Amino acid sequence: MSLTDNLMKIHTIAILLFLYAPIAIVVLSSFNEYGGLSSFKFTTRWYESLLQNSTVWKAFSNSLLVAILCALISVILGFISAYGLVRANTAFKSSIESIFYIPIIIPEITEALSLLLFYNLLSFPLGFISVLIGHTAFSISFVFVVSKARLAGFDRSLEEASMTLGANRLQTFIKITLPLSAPGIIASMLLSFTLSWDDFIKTVFTTGPGFQTIPLVIWSQSARGGVSPELNALTSLMLVISITLSYLYVKMIKR
Repeated sequence: MSLTDNLMKIHTIAILLFLYAPIAIVVLSSFNEYGGLSSFKFTTRWYESLLQNSTVWKAFSNSLLVAILCALISVILGFISAYGLVRANTAFKSSIESIFYIPIIIPEITEALSLLLFYNLLSFPLGFISVLIGHTAFSISFVFVVSKARLAGFDRSLEEASMTLGANRLQTFIKITLPLSAPGIIASMLLSFTLSWDDFIKTVFTTGPGFQTIPLVIWSQSARGGVSPELNALTSLMLVISITLSYLYVKMIKR
């Protein structure tokens, strides 16, 4: 094996350690009786304590509700937009498509501040609805991109064959287009859920008194008292959910 190959292996291992060592430390600390890693004694007390924390459970239910609704609304609006644009014959197709890329390109904090200013201008109450709108407005673009890629490679002869056999456009859409687009739809739904689930910046700008999500609880607890073992447990649960959803997204997008 050449020196170059060895250096490449070392380089790859170093990058993986840099990326995943902090995550491993957080997870291990969440199972440590003493909190840190200076000495280790296995325990699940921090997870048991977490289950008895009403603040965490309330934030968990808030995060779950926002993420589910965000995923559903984003998929409906994003897929319909992608379908309409792919099938449209207009000279402004590229311009319209560019509009959907703007939320992805601009810094998230800029979008969050814009939402806050917009809410203040309308005297819109901050809370559950304002957070949901903010998450959905951002996620629609990702759904649009995934759905458009799926629809662009769609064999339209299948739809034509369906209508030739007597099906109308609605029946063809329901029985042909949607089933064949299902992997892309499910993948974009998982992506929207994941983006909403662990979003912090837009949430902290658009939330109101009394409404917290899991990322806000993690931030507020770490700001008040530093990193506690219970906080490590909460972060570990967030990681498990996010990694699982990301894995499912990758599996679906490859179909």
